[in-house]
Amino acid sequence: MPTPLQDKSRYQLVASDLDGTLLAPDHKLSAFTLATLKELHDKGFTFIFATGRHHVDVASIRQSAGIPAYMITSNGARVHDQNDNLMYSKNVPEDLVQSIVDVVKNESDIFIHIYQNESWLLSQEDESLKQFNKDSGFHYTLFDAQNTPTDGLAKIFFTHQGREHERLAEIETALNEKFGDTLNVAFSTPWCLEVMSAEVSKGNALQAVAESLGKGLENCIAFGDGMNDVELLSMAGKGLVMGTAHHRVFEALPNNEVIGANADDAVAHYLKDHLF
Repeated sequence: MPTPLQDKSRYQLVASDLDGTLLAPDHKLSAFTLATLKELHDKGFTFIFATGRHHVDVASIRQSAGIPAYMITSNGARVHDQNDNLMYSKNVPEDLVQSIVDVVKNESDIFIHIYQNESWLLSQEDESLKQFNKDSGFHYTLFDAQNTPTDGLAKIFFTHQGREHERLAEIETALNEKFGDTLNVAFSTPWCLEVMSAEVSKGNALQAVAESLGKGLENCIAFGDGMNDVELLSMAGKGLVMGTAHHRVFEALPNNEVIGANADDAVAHYLKDHLF
């Protein structure tokens, strides 16, 4: 059972990851979560989507939620306010882009994804992804990995056609050995390896949102389940880890409180039971 939330009045900002955290397993907001988010807004809290997804995709989810909300997207490389104004933007260094892609461009089992400005680019066709983003209408277009575009890239990420985590972990090691601390390389799920500029994290983006509202990180409560959530959960005043998180998240955050699963609306239940 989650422990009682001490000094509830200090928390005015609520940030949550989406896939594996706030969204149900069908990647949609459940009826219970929708009702809870509306109650959250009605009670005067500020909500923040904090995700690796593209802002065009997240805007569709925000619309379905029916509340004004900030959007931290591409793991913190983009931040939009409640009115869709761009507050923060940090791109992958242009001079590193092709070198990053070169690490895997000849591997036929690896899909290379790029979020560039308003677009999603992919190195080869993946029919399963068309279904994943069917509701938002946000679809990929193909690009040539031998001649990768370099400007306006929020992030580069890799998936494996057989969803083999160890295959992607090998790429993680190769990227870290080659680029060191010039990049932020992190798993959002065990099957999705993401690459951003070194300064980019959901935690840094949350701090920017909080400060814009005259608040601090101590006023934030956050939820997540991926390695790309570690900074978010460690920097927020209260960081809750999903019980279904990868073991590397538990190892990185051994002292953070653990709650239930997204399939059981654990985030919404925690908010209703402990914050309201």
